[in-house]
Amino acid sequence: MKIVFISDIVGEAGREILSDKLPGLIAAEKPDFVVANAENAAGGKGLTSPVARELFSLGIGCLTLGNHSFDRKEIENIIDDPRILRPANYPDIVPGQGHGIYEAKNGKMVGVINLMGRVYLPATDCPFRKAAALAEKIREQAKVILVDIHAEVTSEKQAMGWYLDGSVSAVIGTHTHIPTADERIMPQGTAYITDAGMTGPYEGVIGMDREVVLKKFLTGIPQHFVIAKGASVMQGCVIEADDAGGKASSIKRFSLASNN
Repeated sequence: MKIVFISDIVGEAGREILSDKLPGLIAAEKPDFVVANAENAAGGKGLTSPVARELFSLGIGCLTLGNHSFDRKEIENIIDDPRILRPANYPDIVPGQGHGIYEAKNGKMVGVINLMGRVYLPATDCPFRKAAALAEKIREQAKVILVDIHAEVTSEKQAMGWYLDGSVSAVIGTHTHIPTADERIMPQGTAYITDAGMTGPYEGVIGMDREVVLKKFLTGIPQHFVIAKGASVMQGCVIEADDAGGKASSIKRFSLASNN
């Protein structure tokens, strides 16, 4: 099975380059399933129903979220859609679901787990224990399992990769919007990358207007961040895994820039 993972879509600019570049990537890679992190897809924070519909129309089968999952009240209208996942380690009383099992184009089932780290992010339940329990549950129906670990620090993501090695097909880090060059297949067959990058403007600071961000750093005064203008990039990775056992055989990064 081949899975395309689209990292952190940021606002309208991110959706525009996704619309421009994703069809070509799908034509070239012929993936069986497409997953995208969409927690910044609506105006830089959160997700709304119109934006979700727009993303699903591009052939994306599952949208993962993160620390901005509930920043917009509109999420209440779509959080029960099984194709939309908020972090699984939110308390059980939180609306929505943190994992899903979907039929891929090749007729096989694929599981997706969304997690959020606990270092420098809102308090949640243990992502490690939650991931292990969900992976065991999902394997009863799907051998190929992808994990989106939305976390701030590299050590927490890397620890998750080691913890789940051999239990899932891929552990993909999101949240920092800066792609890392450490993609690999771990010893027990799990594909891993600390951060898959960002889909949005790259002439700012992690997608935000650089002058506003610089003002914050130079003055120490909180600023209202706005999405950057200029050229954009679509980043993520392509993972291949064995349908029968779920072991990954390859992972490769991609970074496709706009022409402007």
